[in-house]
Amino acid sequence: MLRPNWLKIASVGLCIGFGILMVESGSPQESPAPTNSPGANAAAQPPGVEESRVDEGYRIGPGDVLEIRVFERPQLSRDAIRVDGNGRIRMPLIQGDFVAACQTESGFAEQIAGGYKTYLKDPQVDVFVKEFSSEPVAVIGAVNKPGSFQLQRRIRLRELLTFAGGPSLDAGGTIQVIHDENSPSCDRPSGNAVKGLALKPESGQATTNVATEGGSAAESLLVSINLHAMLRGEAGSNPYIRPGDFIHVPKADEVFVVGNVYKPSTLALTDPLTVSRAIAMAGGVLAATRESKIRIIRAGADGNQELFVDLEQIDKHKQPDLLLEANDIVEVPTSLGKVVLRAFFTGIFPAYAIYGPLTLIH
Repeated sequence: MLRPNWLKIASVGLCIGFGILMVESGSPQESPAPTNSPGANAAAQPPGVEESRVDEGYRIGPGDVLEIRVFERPQLSRDAIRVDGNGRIRMPLIQGDFVAACQTESGFAEQIAGGYKTYLKDPQVDVFVKEFSSEPVAVIGAVNKPGSFQLQRRIRLRELLTFAGGPSLDAGGTIQVIHDENSPSCDRPSGNAVKGLALKPESGQATTNVATEGGSAAESLLVSINLHAMLRGEAGSNPYIRPGDFIHVPKADEVFVVGNVYKPSTLALTDPLTVSRAIAMAGGVLAATRESKIRIIRAGADGNQELFVDLEQIDKHKQPDLLLEANDIVEVPTSLGKVVLRAFFTGIFPAYAIYGPLTLIH
């Protein structure tokens, strides 16, 4: 009689436990968002990625020839239309001008499509640059392949120097970028526009500006960039090049090593250079050198200045090794006493060795 009661109790307990497990497993939990959802992709994408990709595109400039295609509207399309000197073009049905300068192809296509929304439903516009007639950039100075280069996309200074063969061995430590004051720039803030064209950083759209009285601009037309910092990729040392820019890579300053050395030389000051190192690069000193009085002639505002160092003391680390400056002349003198002794030992002793035994026989 008791066995069936125990079976009932056990079955009821099992049902209650199973129900509790079902409730716990069915409780709402926060599930991770799928990785392929649009929201996840937008969150994972670093801010400014799309803007930087668009910013890398070629910027239309005055003189460029554009092909503009309006889908299914051949009467509105243009096979070849040249951007005028103010960076503008005109399109059918549109009152006023479109500012093409400083725009990318895709960005300018969107601007034209927006202008036609009054007349067309969802207009589709494509813009292509057929001829790149913007002002070229020139690279001269201490580069392996100087010349002019026609920009067909945005390019930075370091990449442009690779097209110029890179800096030569006698290149100095700075690069001079000279901006053309008459060339429109897409990198200037709106207050620094030259020739009335600029690009608003926040909108990416071209706009017109009135230059200040006298044409003065807040930015400098000459920018000096450290060559070694640019090669190391330091921030701010690799700017975008503008149409019409003039890039000059000056040669390094020089020092001259003359006198009693194996190879009198002109040495480029590409790196800090000391007296002992300069003499070593000139092949070292010859025999009969007066090493205790190496003379350095240094040009100054008040005339030439003479400095003397002792090479023997420098080798023994008893005297600091003088750091050379631009246009220094290192003169390695000859010791008159050592010359006389050398002549004596190379002239008198060999003669005695030959004729001395003959005298003894007599």
